[in-house]
This record gives sequence, structure tokens and C-alpha cells, in this order.
Amino acid sequence: MNAIKHSKPQPRRLSAWFTILLALTLHPTMLHADGTDDAINQLIDGLHEDAGSANFSNYFSRFAPDAVFLGTDRHERWSIEDFKAYAKPHFDAGRGWRYEVRERYLAGSGDTRWFDEVLWNEKYGHCRGTGVVTKTPQGWLISHYSLAFLIPNESAADVGVITKAFDAQP
Repeated sequence: MNAIKHSKPQPRRLSAWFTILLALTLHPTMLHADGTDDAINQLIDGLHEDAGSANFSNYFSRFAPDAVFLGTDRHERWSIEDFKAYAKPHFDAGRGWRYEVRERYLAGSGDTRWFDEVLWNEKYGHCRGTGVVTKTPQGWLISHYSLAFLIPNESAADVGVITKAFDAQP
């Protein structure tokens, strides 16, 4: 006797479609469909563009008034006012600094977000920038930025020797 097969909806297909729909809805690029990620990326991209073209006013307008900038030297922890004083003569002479973004990751929610990025600089090679941005009545502003050299693990001990020798100097 031949069995008669009835055609009925495939639960797996419905489940697969539901999974795909859910994944698209929750995909990180969709989480901030309100344009927040675009605004933050434009803020940080503009920071790098302004630094490269030594545009002092635009560069510093991207920072919150109480922001902190951490440079690569252990003594470089600047308030924005101190960082302005350091940068002004360089920018006035047309000597900014150029870092090209190679990759960037944004995280967080609400009015405070954070990011990390891998940058390329002709003199220093790959570097990492990390920071915090805060939404203000004026829009997104950088509250904290830190720039660090990326040192291969195989070279870390050699760099440590150099750093300790430098720190031992009077």
C-alpha cells in the first residue's frame, strides 16, 4: 500500500526565516539605525582629518570642555586646555599629525559610547586610539581619547628595556 504524503508547512523553514529576520533586526549595524554610529564616525574621522590639516579650531571643537587626551608618553595626560597649549604652535606652523584609520569598533548605548581604532602613521606604524564620546546639546563630543603604540609581543621586552633606561635618567 502506498502512503499518501500530505504537504504541510515546514517548521524548519519557518524557523530559519524567523532566525534570519531576527539576526537582521539585531545585527550591530542595525542597532543604531537612528544615525548615531554615523555621527560618531564622522566626529572621529573629522578629528583625524583636522589633525592632518592642522585645523586647530575644528580639531578642538570636537572635544568636550572637560575632555582628557592621553598621548603615547607616560607624562602625556592633558586636559584639553593643556593639550591646546601643546598643539597650538605645531598647528600654527602647519604641522599637524596624520593617522589613517584602518579599522574602528563602536560600542555602548545611550548618551555615552566608546570606541577603539587601529590607525596607521608613517613614522610610528600601527597605533591604537581609544576613546569615549558623549552626547551633548551641541552633538557628540570626545570626552576622552588615548593614543598608544602597538608593539608586537616579540618586541615588548626590548621596548621595556628602552623604557626602563629612559625612566632611570635624572
